[in-house]
Amino acid sequence: MDFIQRRNDALNVNPQGGDTHLSTGGSDWLWAVTALFSLFFLIYYALSFRPRQGEKIFHYLFSIALLVGAISYFAMASGLGYSVIPTSLHRGSALTYQIFFAKYIFWVVLFPVLIIALGLVSGVSWATILFNIFLAWIWVISYLCSAYTATRYKWGFYVFGTVAYLVLAVQTLWAGRSALRKSTTHATAADDRVDGTDNVPVGRDHTMLSGFVNLIWLLYPIAFAVSDGGNVISVTKSMIYFGVLDVVLLCGTAIAFLILARRWDYGRMNLYFTQYGRVSSRYGNAVHPEKPGPVGGHVPPATGTTAAAPTDTTAAPVTHGGAAV
Repeated sequence: MDFIQRRNDALNVNPQGGDTHLSTGGSDWLWAVTALFSLFFLIYYALSFRPRQGEKIFHYLFSIALLVGAISYFAMASGLGYSVIPTSLHRGSALTYQIFFAKYIFWVVLFPVLIIALGLVSGVSWATILFNIFLAWIWVISYLCSAYTATRYKWGFYVFGTVAYLVLAVQTLWAGRSALRKSTTHATAADDRVDGTDNVPVGRDHTMLSGFVNLIWLLYPIAFAVSDGGNVISVTKSMIYFGVLDVVLLCGTAIAFLILARRWDYGRMNLYFTQYGRVSSRYGNAVHPEKPGPVGGHVPPATGTTAAAPTDTTAAPVTHGGAAV
């Protein structure tokens, strides 16, 4: 550890501003988070080469979030990606506070990734997923505006952002569960599946995942209120606080998806986003609008009764010398 501390001269190369700013110990912690996100990204991306049932959508989602997390924490560990603002609560002689906007950029990517992943499991509509993503962006951007406001009006932005989070929590917990119940009922009634297997219910897994995500999300308003919002705790303590939350939220959810997805039937969940033509290989040569038919251009006959096209039995007139006979 002493060797690492001696080598960590990032804050000397990139001098820090503000009366309250990041310490070398805080930078060491941020480097550890950067290494952890980088390691998880490599593992997750490597696992995408042999995905379960040939579907890579969750690998892609979490790989992007992990990579952006590594980049954001690299910037913060290097003492970059920050601004200096006047403190809202003057504590001692500290009149300015260091705000790392890099973490907000990370949340703009991380929160939608979690929303999309939960939405795919629950089976909610894409309109609902898009609505939830905008709620997350309103939450993050409102907190960012609050952090950059030096007067007590910053708490107005804080309230708007927290309300957006509460609506998002209702959406991911209640609306997702409701959509999953409907899709599970329809899947149970359909017995003519291609492979004839029964779908393992994912309702319990979705409840567990959404509950875990919202439990960690609940701590973000508290962390913001005492750090970038109220400037109560030091910058180093706030970085440790947010670092723990981000690691538990992203890495914990990514691991949970890897474990729980082993018992999901992607066919019944209609998760064919990264396969050729977005159609499962189990369907063989079935005709699909985005997949070409079998070799030779032969299209299998359509099922059901189709009315035959009328045949014109009228003979063409025979002409002799230009006159019709």
